[in-house]
Amino acid sequence: MTNFRKGILFAVMLTAVGIAAFCPIDPSVTKAQQQSTAPTPTPTPIEDDEVIKIDTEVVNVLFTAQDKSRRMITDLKQSDVQIMENGQVQEVMAFAKQVDLPMSLAILIDTSLSQERTLPEEKAAAISFLESVIRPSKDEVAVVSFTGESTLEQGMTNNITRLRRAIDRVQFIAPSGYLGGGVATGGGMGTPPISGDNQSVTASTAIWDAIWVTSDEILGPAPERTRRAIILLSDGVNTSGKKKLDDAVLAANRAEAIIYSIGIGDNFYGGVDKGVLNKISERTGGRAYFPRDERELREAFKQIEEDMRSQYLIAYEPINQKRDGSYRTISIKITNPQLEKVKLTHRQGYFAQSDAKK
Repeated sequence: MTNFRKGILFAVMLTAVGIAAFCPIDPSVTKAQQQSTAPTPTPTPIEDDEVIKIDTEVVNVLFTAQDKSRRMITDLKQSDVQIMENGQVQEVMAFAKQVDLPMSLAILIDTSLSQERTLPEEKAAAISFLESVIRPSKDEVAVVSFTGESTLEQGMTNNITRLRRAIDRVQFIAPSGYLGGGVATGGGMGTPPISGDNQSVTASTAIWDAIWVTSDEILGPAPERTRRAIILLSDGVNTSGKKKLDDAVLAANRAEAIIYSIGIGDNFYGGVDKGVLNKISERTGGRAYFPRDERELREAFKQIEEDMRSQYLIAYEPINQKRDGSYRTISIKITNPQLEKVKLTHRQGYFAQSDAKK
């Protein structure tokens, strides 16, 4: 959720600056002396809490539109859509196709047992994606690997060389006693774990913990006018951790991060849970992909790139301006009857600001 001050606030600030510039105050003169000698009453100064009262909250929502053939629609107009908060129609303040905003990405790579055979292809596709999408002057990326714990391989950076090295060193982590072809990596690779108490459970997978810690500690609160996304490479089978799917969704929504899931897994270990990967993506405004081979894997990354370059930004000032920290649902629908069977993808809600003291 992005907040900014409206024009009236800017005008008030300019007025205050102008008064200070043209009416200097002699520090040797007390306030009482000023009041006694002034021929007319001095206007009451604008206090900080008075400025806050005229500050308003604006919600920015990124969304994509697809036709019935799953092709991206790139020529929507503001009159084609309607946005609602908690079921109540909101007045749109701004609408634009938005492809040039700075981008913050986190790539989450599952290194559990089910990824042993597919990990090399995943890494190659991820590197190719970064090299074609990332603009070093505007964008930044972090790389996280996870099993029962999450490890920050590379913090946010726009350095493609560092990102390539971080992905290169991600390796399948073999559980104790494993007799397959995987090689245990452990200590010394990447940085120390950033989540979980599952260090001894290398055969487990804590997907929701990984999304939660990435959203909360790596992405954090969303800066103004920035696109944010998590690309999750996993089979979607969560077997450990403290967080649940709902916790992961809420954390991603707080960070205003869309989740794109790429479902990859070994059928020997149960295959891919398409249901949960679809759910985590749809509830945060992203999509899930289920490639069957390396070609389709690279195509999935290409589709994610197309999605991110075909986004619209719609902004509105909520009718409900209460700063109560509540979760509020968002829905966008097509109002143009000529646009049939158009699918809109966007985050499903946000948290209002709160004036409650921590």
